[in-house]
Amino acid sequence: MTRLSDDCFAGDDAVLRLDEAAARLAGSLTARVGTGTVPLAEADGRVLAADIHAPLPLPPFDNAAVDGYAFRHADLAGGADGTARLPLRGRILAGSAEAETVAGTACRIFTGAPMPAGADTVAMQEDVRREGDAVLIPARIARGANWRRAGEDVALGARALPAGRRLAPEDLALLAALGVAAVPVRERPRIAVFSTGDEVGDPGDARGPAGIYDANRPMLLALLRRLGAAVTDLGILRDDPALLRGRLRAAADGADLILTSGGVSVGEADHVRHVVSEAGSLGFWRLAIKPGKPVTVGRLGEAAFVGLPGNPVAAYVTFAFVVRPLLARLSGAEDLPLSGIPVRAAFAHAKKPGRREFLRVRLRRDAQGRVEAARAPGGALSGLAGSDGLADLAEEVTHLEPGETVVVHPHALLR
Repeated sequence: MTRLSDDCFAGDDAVLRLDEAAARLAGSLTARVGTGTVPLAEADGRVLAADIHAPLPLPPFDNAAVDGYAFRHADLAGGADGTARLPLRGRILAGSAEAETVAGTACRIFTGAPMPAGADTVAMQEDVRREGDAVLIPARIARGANWRRAGEDVALGARALPAGRRLAPEDLALLAALGVAAVPVRERPRIAVFSTGDEVGDPGDARGPAGIYDANRPMLLALLRRLGAAVTDLGILRDDPALLRGRLRAAADGADLILTSGGVSVGEADHVRHVVSEAGSLGFWRLAIKPGKPVTVGRLGEAAFVGLPGNPVAAYVTFAFVVRPLLARLSGAEDLPLSGIPVRAAFAHAKKPGRREFLRVRLRRDAQGRVEAARAPGGALSGLAGSDGLADLAEEVTHLEPGETVVVHPHALLR
């Protein structure tokens, strides 16, 4: 189960900067999710529970990096035309047993084939000339060229991957090359997801004249699954404090995190924050960001709680910068890398100081081939769907001019 300290959840009406909120969460959450072992083919997206040390060197033996000819570099005496003539002896294919190189000879070799004993250099076949049973090799070829030494990629016993790493396809390739067939992983954090509001309905249901379809839950469920969570969809909660209290308490018994959207602002029908404060403990509920100021963070029993705004764009932004790093900590994953990329702005924007603002942008290339960010066209959801990422304007920024540098968080790096 997830353990949460009381420090972050003492209750605070302050409007927090995003980095202050992140620091509070980082200092208040530790993960005690269990561990298990899964086959390599099922390990994508899972979090490593232990360091992986190389059970064999990689590559496991000296081998040729190209198709060509293996020989001893000391045999390149060089003739008047700058080449050495070496008789051919043997032919080694990938998967063949290595041969022995006799002094003063060359061996035909193919990419990945083991280096013959005594050879220390491989000449690319494009760089040599055949003359009957001999090859002419340029004397300028450096010693050790095209020779991949055993263990030069990963040494025997070296740490290949650290505990806490969320495994990606390229990690699976490394583990497979090392012969690792089963991987120790942490259990997936259990996330219970609700939407709230009397006006909200599921797509496909009958919609009243003042009703809207729930855009948040499908988005949040998809984001959570992409991040490796075990998700329970608990549907839509109506604006009834007693119902909210009972459903949230029940969800807390089997979840590491309860995630809701809607009902966290200051309206008369926004009951979520008050229910969390009464039934559990409230940490903070206002962030100095736009969009996404009303974000409730607290706990119910041993489960963490995050209530996101009802606006879908605000829900997406606060998920990316509050829930995503929190989920990594709950998962026992290593700290998330910074995802922002500095690019040239192709638009002007003015803002008030004191709030960090995220703008939906598209990435494109200008006439000089430089990557630049332009405002995404459309409204709220169409603009989010049509954008490539979020431009990040810090609290102290008051204006942005075309040509200035702006940090953009591509959507692909937020998932």
